[in-house]
Amino acid sequence: MTIDTAIQLQLGDFSREVIFAATAPITALIAPSGAGKTSTLLAIAGLLRPQSGHIRVAGRTLFDSAAGVDVPARDRNLGVVFQDGRLFPHLTVRANLGYANRAIPAEITAMAETLGIAPLLSRWPRHLSGGEARRVALGRALLSRPAALLLDEPLAHLDPMRADTLLGLIADIDVPMLYVTHDMREAERLRAQIIGL
Repeated sequence: MTIDTAIQLQLGDFSREVIFAATAPITALIAPSGAGKTSTLLAIAGLLRPQSGHIRVAGRTLFDSAAGVDVPARDRNLGVVFQDGRLFPHLTVRANLGYANRAIPAEITAMAETLGIAPLLSRWPRHLSGGEARRVALGRALLSRPAALLLDEPLAHLDPMRADTLLGLIADIDVPMLYVTHDMREAERLRAQIIGL
């Protein structure tokens, strides 16, 4: 997957120019906290509008301030996994997985088996651990059949065992991805192209 990004971000007193081009199946965006990693991911996802510049993913222009292009987030065909999972609290695990309405029941069941969450399908998000919620969020993103996945520090605040399990699942995904982290070891395990901010 190619990601060509040259944007100016402005959030209150925070201002950052982000320029990078990546061509690997997995790209890891690495920087310490507060450097603009999450803001960059949100801009690519269409959830944060840059001040100026352009964003192109797989040859498709998603944002170009000079040309007046700003594709809505819902039309970018990108799956996003946030640090906190952001599951819908009023929906069961099964309903959260099927939220994008692009998966048949058998696909939801198969995804739950793959991610090790099949016994949790009837549970509510408030009854999930952090690692379980993260796996549900990952499954929901994958079942939307995205052109690419954007993962924002998906291992944050997980204990080492759960983090290792989830990273193993992510490493086996055959979907292009942008992986935001501050941990070089995660990027190396994913054999990602590393972009430093």
